[in-house]
Amino acid sequence: MMIRKLNLVTDLYGCPNRCMHCWLGHMPNRKMEEDADLFIMDYFSPYAEKIAFYSWLREPDFCEGYAERWKRDLSISKNTVPERFELASFWRIVRDESYIPFLKSVDVKKVQLTFFGLEETQDRYVGRKGAYAEILKASDLLIENGIIPRWQCFINEENKEEIVSLYRMAQKNRKEQCPELEFFVHEGTCDGENRKLYPIRIRKQNIPEELIPVYLEYEEVMEEKKCCEILQKDASVPKFPLTDEITLNISNTYDVYFNLTHMTEPWIIGNLKTEKPEILIPRIINGDTFALNALAETSWQKLAEEFGNFNSDRAFREEDYRMYLINSYLDQYMQKQKPEEAYDPVQQ
Repeated sequence: MMIRKLNLVTDLYGCPNRCMHCWLGHMPNRKMEEDADLFIMDYFSPYAEKIAFYSWLREPDFCEGYAERWKRDLSISKNTVPERFELASFWRIVRDESYIPFLKSVDVKKVQLTFFGLEETQDRYVGRKGAYAEILKASDLLIENGIIPRWQCFINEENKEEIVSLYRMAQKNRKEQCPELEFFVHEGTCDGENRKLYPIRIRKQNIPEELIPVYLEYEEVMEEKKCCEILQKDASVPKFPLTDEITLNISNTYDVYFNLTHMTEPWIIGNLKTEKPEILIPRIINGDTFALNALAETSWQKLAEEFGNFNSDRAFREEDYRMYLINSYLDQYMQKQKPEEAYDPVQQ
């Protein structure tokens, strides 16, 4: 029973931010044990041909000795190597003059920076004072060192005019500092913390016209009622076919999740400390989990009719809306399974 490739994404060190958009959901910061990485690799190694180990699940490189940590990630991975992607820690960029040279040494050419608005809004959404000033400084430092910033903006009804201001700022930055600076806008998924922002989710007709050229896949964005109409005609059961490459998110308490949506109780596959591999690995390979089994009892049609809003003009991509409906259903399903414990998805 071998998996062709596993990506193990672990929360070894935590995160300095508490972003209001975090699709994983807020988790306590707890540094895992020193040998946690080897324990995790030993747990999965007999069952996978290739394993890429990532020591960060949230903020990249949020640990002292990040350069050595990266080398260790490379050395303990099995028959493959983890990727850097376009991610880096803006928290560290502005605090550690050795960090950008490290990024260049591992061939990082672009870094994505996330905006939620101007100063007060940015600080509030990131969860700490000074975050706005830091992200602007980080952008300047990246440009000075030949790395292209990629500004990602999450838009909603509250901040839409501020995102226009950021777009104009980016255009000025392109003219004066970095013609290659990238800028894009989207509404984000609707799971994790971002799900709590559903009441202020952007209405499609309220997306500022100025932003449409830089709005990510604008043509695929629909009003919620249109999503409902499409799914109401779909009597099939929600499924997540597993491929030869599986990505697992591992919390700092060793709970394991598929990399599909937020890390809450209905989605737990199992726990590495309390369950043996002979029990947990078949669940992963066969998709034999609480959430996936619960979904077998419904259909897209039922989800749309029970949890959809046929009068809403909030903006969604169909794929994101499907996950929103799934998590609404799972919260209700979990409540029915154990009503005595008063399951509260907001607190999970």
